Amino acid sequence: MIGNLLRQVTVGAVGIVGEIRNAFEKARRGGGKSLGLAEMVQLFVNTIGFLHRVYICVDAIDELLPQHRSEFLRALSQIVQGAPNTRLFLTGRSHIRGGLDRHLTMRAYTIHIVPSRGDIARYISWRMDGDKDWDSDLMTENLKKEITKIILEKASEM
Repeated sequence: MIGNLLRQVTVGAVGIVGEIRNAFEKARRGGGKSLGLAEMVQLFVNTIGFLHRVYICVDAIDELLPQHRSEFLRALSQIVQGAPNTRLFLTGRSHIRGGLDRHLTMRAYTIHIVPSRGDIARYISWRMDGDKDWDSDLMTENLKKEITKIILEKASEM
């Protein structure tokens, strides 16, 4: 993910792209296939140091595998420490808050968003009504109601 962020921030930055290309070529000549995470983080910090403000937005960070999430969060922390012009916007489920607090020690604002039961029910209905791959004889109104009821119960447990 850090490599992808590096690629995104270098679009249109001609001089910086040459520096990054040189770093990748040097890594290949050294026997490696690619740059390591530490080198990519340093290149990223060097690249965004020229910019006034950088926003890094990552959606659904809770979907990363735990070991990759920790490594990614440590890298983000290093980026913010090395480039104070960086702002993070991360979304994820509440169960990862402890990991965020451990790895990202800077001041953070948390917004807790909980969808209403009505929003969830409308979304489920919209998805079921829009899915034409199922046999209409099998998907009865009672089955739709039962599916909606179970999903709403599970959502309220989260």
